[in-house]
Amino acid sequence: MRAITYALTGDPDVLGLDEVELPEPADHEVRVRIEYSGVNPTDWKSRRGAAPGQPLAFDKGVPNQDGAGVVDAVGAGVSAERIGERVWVWEAAYQRRWGTAAEYTVVPESRAVPLPPGVSTELGAALPIPFMTAHRCLTLNELGPQRLSPGALAGRTVLVAGGAGAVGNAAIQLARWAGAEVISTVSGPEKAALATAAGAQHVLNYREIDVVAAVREIAPDGVDVIVEVAPAQNAALDAAVIALHGVVAIYANNGGDEMTLPVRQLMAPNARWQFVLVYTEPEAAKRAAIESITVALTAGAIRVGADAGLPLHHFDLARTAVAHAAVEAGVTGKVLITVDPPVR
Repeated sequence: MRAITYALTGDPDVLGLDEVELPEPADHEVRVRIEYSGVNPTDWKSRRGAAPGQPLAFDKGVPNQDGAGVVDAVGAGVSAERIGERVWVWEAAYQRRWGTAAEYTVVPESRAVPLPPGVSTELGAALPIPFMTAHRCLTLNELGPQRLSPGALAGRTVLVAGGAGAVGNAAIQLARWAGAEVISTVSGPEKAALATAAGAQHVLNYREIDVVAAVREIAPDGVDVIVEVAPAQNAALDAAVIALHGVVAIYANNGGDEMTLPVRQLMAPNARWQFVLVYTEPEAAKRAAIESITVALTAGAIRVGADAGLPLHHFDLARTAVAHAAVEAGVTGKVLITVDPPVR
């Protein structure tokens, strides 16, 4: 089969199109014929590693965590009824050889989640890491829900920093579906349009206004959940607008790796700063995210594309290195590798 492989960490050019053996599913695994592979920042960060030129833990690793396609084989302990099932795949390459930048991948059966009827594999490939990250961020408030559903966040205010990004977009869509009032910060009018298309009721250009004053006018008692992409840059802002028992959920370190917080000021509201990484979060949180995302998909509450605030950028499998470079450069929207798209 065709697959993108690499043996050493480094720049995008370590990725190459290769011909490798067809993987066989082990016990409790499924094999998925990949139609689309999604690219996330953690994919290029894993490819780059701590330093260039470092060998991987296995020969010819295949990158990319996310994807979607059709189950075509199952291992022992998995029902044969799953063959032919349309699925979205998550966490394929974490500490494993077989990512989704290939014609086929193998994953534990729990990491191949059935797609509801009518939901495209293109949408499925855009889901996993962004929407699971967003779900985790939105369910960390100490007094809030542990899973999302219609009305679960009713009466709560959510601030999404960087609402034009993939996780920001997912957070806006899920928060609105769950009934929250959503504020988003952006850096300019084009990104403001994307955050608005995703569903944010209030979009603030942080380069033009006093965001603290604007947020306090919208939410006088403060913000219950902050979905944070740039904690170092926004530490003072977050501290100034956090509500009683509020949480700042940090899923990236854009703009810096260290932050300073006013300790005594944050004692009074019992505020919480929580770091988020899907790969190491509790299994129960992952299961809750999958269940909530499935319900939202079935309800038609999750969309992708420019009209949903998340432009899609497609690359052929052979151009996976270019796709990685685009994500690393901060392209706005979601990057997908077209591997074997369905016949329409």
